[in-house]
Amino acid sequence: MSAASQDVATRNSIFARAIIYVVLILFAIYYLLPLYVMVVNSLKPLDEIRQGNMLALPQQWTIAPWLSAWSTAQIGVQPVGLKPYFINSMLMVVPAVAISTMLGALNGYVLTKWRFKGDSIVFGMMLLACFIPFQIVLIPSARILGLTGLAGTITGLVLIHAIYGLGFTTLFFRNYYEAFPTELIRAAQIDGASFFQIFRRILLPSSGPIIVVTVIWQFTNIWNDFLFGSSFSGFNSIPLTVALNNLVNSSTGVKEYNVHFAGAILAALPTLIVYIVSGRYFVRGLMAGAVKG
Repeated sequence: MSAASQDVATRNSIFARAIIYVVLILFAIYYLLPLYVMVVNSLKPLDEIRQGNMLALPQQWTIAPWLSAWSTAQIGVQPVGLKPYFINSMLMVVPAVAISTMLGALNGYVLTKWRFKGDSIVFGMMLLACFIPFQIVLIPSARILGLTGLAGTITGLVLIHAIYGLGFTTLFFRNYYEAFPTELIRAAQIDGASFFQIFRRILLPSSGPIIVVTVIWQFTNIWNDFLFGSSFSGFNSIPLTVALNNLVNSSTGVKEYNVHFAGAILAALPTLIVYIVSGRYFVRGLMAGAVKG
């Protein structure tokens, strides 16, 4: 290839790459624009928002909307802000994620290393649970919570989310453990290791990537859930997503858009922090076997 041809090819490559970068930047701007509008307007006084031009930076910077959304905003009857509902969501999410993750790990362990007759049928039934819409299980779940006395409690919400997420966590761990050498398990059995000793000392220490995948998946789904929270929560167990809806739709005569924006960002912060801290491990966990079968 001549020097002229190489120069033309190089220029074409640079031009194509520049086009790709421009398109990606435009998509990124389009994707991030709503977040920019929310952040900018959450730092403006309400009078400034009413003047229009929501894309402009604040002329007068203020964190009053954030403080109001957190502690004094009118949500329902009492002006308590989002703080108590944030705590409710944490009390719901943390145990639900821990329970569903641990049970999913045990299920994956049993379905791959302690095979039994009909294990594929059991796995198929659990996999089917991943595709059951939320709406179908509302009435049976309400009935069970009522019979057990857990209706309208945080414990009831933990139970519902842990059970509903069990199909996904089992799928993740089962596919991850499928690639784990069975010879190690057999050697441990020969040495006299029990069921839980093998699980605790051999499988769990090597399960870091898939645990991160499962925690991120479950945390995001449970934290962002609205249907179960609005259906099964009581007055003292309302999660943050339901409270945020009540904040936006409360009829107090004045729509405080800056407070609404601040509240929405506060509600999204935990999942955003989880992805920022663990995002690279999420991809690594998927590559390590979460989607292998």
